[in-house]
Amino acid sequence: MTPRTLFRTLAFAEAVTWTLLLAGMFAKYVLDNEAFTPIAGGLHGFVFLSYAVSTVFVGVNQKWSVGTIFLGLVTAVIPYATIPFERTMDRRGKLDGGWRLAPGGESPANFPEKVQAMVLRRPVVSVVVVLAAVVVVFNVLLILGPPVSLS
Repeated sequence: MTPRTLFRTLAFAEAVTWTLLLAGMFAKYVLDNEAFTPIAGGLHGFVFLSYAVSTVFVGVNQKWSVGTIFLGLVTAVIPYATIPFERTMDRRGKLDGGWRLAPGGESPANFPEKVQAMVLRRPVVSVVVVLAAVVVVFNVLLILGPPVSLS
């Protein structure tokens, strides 16, 4: 899977789960039916975290500035903003190429690149570790519950 494919897939999935979340909120607050909200919220939360991880991972690979990576992360908070961000990055050629730190590729120059090189050289172990980390963060957020309203 190329950086472009990974990023495009998760940017689209993030937008789709926004739709599910908004539909769940509509059902909860307008139709007084909370059955769909936990499912939609859980799916969106998982994809949101996955998108955030992929944004940083692809950003390091593509040598995006810290500001561009931050902007990519911010787009996940705004409904549907991941799609125009992804399209802009693709149009500007910021998603072109393969994994430059993969085995036989460039040598890592800094800590984020060393982490990425390790992930790319041990993909199965890395995927298991990343998925486990996302699941742990996701479960901690579920335990903490929804944000408290100050009103």
